[in-house]
Amino acid sequence: MIAEVALKAEAELGEGPTWDITTGTLLWVDVLRSEVHRYHPGRGTDDSTVVPQHVGAAKPRTRGGLVLNLRDGIALWDRDDSKRWLVYWARDGVRGNDAAVDPAGRLWAGTMRYDTAPGGGWLARVEADGAAKVVLDDVTVSNGIGWSPDSSLMYYVDTPTRRIDVFDYDRESGEAVNRRELCAVDGDGQPDGLCVDADGCIWVALWDGGAVRRYTPDGRLDRELALPVSRPTACCFGGDGFTDLYVTSARTDLPEETLASESLAGSVFVFPDVGQGVPTPLFTG
Repeated sequence: MIAEVALKAEAELGEGPTWDITTGTLLWVDVLRSEVHRYHPGRGTDDSTVVPQHVGAAKPRTRGGLVLNLRDGIALWDRDDSKRWLVYWARDGVRGNDAAVDPAGRLWAGTMRYDTAPGGGWLARVEADGAAKVVLDDVTVSNGIGWSPDSSLMYYVDTPTRRIDVFDYDRESGEAVNRRELCAVDGDGQPDGLCVDADGCIWVALWDGGAVRRYTPDGRLDRELALPVSRPTACCFGGDGFTDLYVTSARTDLPEETLASESLAGSVFVFPDVGQGVPTPLFTG
């Protein structure tokens, strides 16, 4: 499969692609420019809004608007364009990173230190009413989060560990327990954002690896799709029937000579009809 350019862009740190089932559009963020983007595939247009802080992820809500994983906590962005804190946990040198909505509509939000100091971040579960619980502390770069189609398993990436971990997950309580390694991510690059398809396979973007890989539910590598950029960041399924795989990318901290040869760094890519995804749940807050 050859990656197509869905949207030519120069995002510093493009992240968090999410197919918004309420609008048929792709949400994504540029973390370091504090931008939330909405790409309209049918029109080929991209709308962006600057938010008050660095933003790790933006997810659609059942009540309309978005929930944002910002530098200092979780915020709700309402339909009238007003913004308010749902959870405020500001800590010097820490920002929000990847986030995902679980099958019951809870938000799972990760953080990291700007200097990527080991153990400086955490992963928290956030309820619709703002009740939050730190599920994992001592996290370095909290990244990909996803769930199996039957909601019995949760997958997770703390990037420097170079592996995908799996938990037993209970949809009703939201508890994730019995963390263990699903697979090591060997070779070039480090695991970043992920998504799970209808077959229960895990697709993960490889930062500095220039590819997206698919691992089977038993942790076996069975596909690798190359990209024309070295820093893909995250992926999701979208489009009609959820068969198109969208991939965000970054250009931050790339040497000038690398940028000269990667004119598409920071763009959004798509692999059409590459698999069968599932709809992304909406945050119930």
